[in-house]
Amino acid sequence: MIKKLLLLLLSIFVLSCGSSKKTTSTRTVNKKTTRTKTTNPSKKTATKATAIVQTALAYKGTRYKFGGTTKKGMDCSGLMFVAFKKHQIQLPRISYQQATRGERIKLNAVKKGDLLFFQTNKNRKRINHVGLVVEHKRGVIKFIHSTTSKGVLISSLDERYWKNAFTEARRVL
Repeated sequence: MIKKLLLLLLSIFVLSCGSSKKTTSTRTVNKKTTRTKTTNPSKKTATKATAIVQTALAYKGTRYKFGGTTKKGMDCSGLMFVAFKKHQIQLPRISYQQATRGERIKLNAVKKGDLLFFQTNKNRKRINHVGLVVEHKRGVIKFIHSTTSKGVLISSLDERYWKNAFTEARRVL
């Protein structure tokens, strides 16, 4: 009976340790009390998002090349594929397939590292362009992407062309 009770208490303790909130633990070592902080998962996600954005920004100014994934030439989905892959996150290679990953989110909830999807060819009813949010401040969303005319650059969702072509936002991280 005591063994069952101990087992029950132990399992409750183990299950209760699965919290995602930031916690502080205290331990005594050689009669000194030290405090250690556990990391907050949302901080890890923000750090990873920053790293992915930095990787994408390293390609700023790279010319457009259909199917490109290098400094010699890059297309929009190639930029996302490379930036996420460098940080051990696999995305499909094509933008409309990338739009099936992660969780769909409201535009006003986007954060750095989220993906924006566009339908720039109104004759074809399919996503054909993707960008990576680099900043969302005071309702202004800036994203990095690769365009056929200017290559890899940062644009604003306030620009009429991008606002009209926008279809959805997704969070992969």
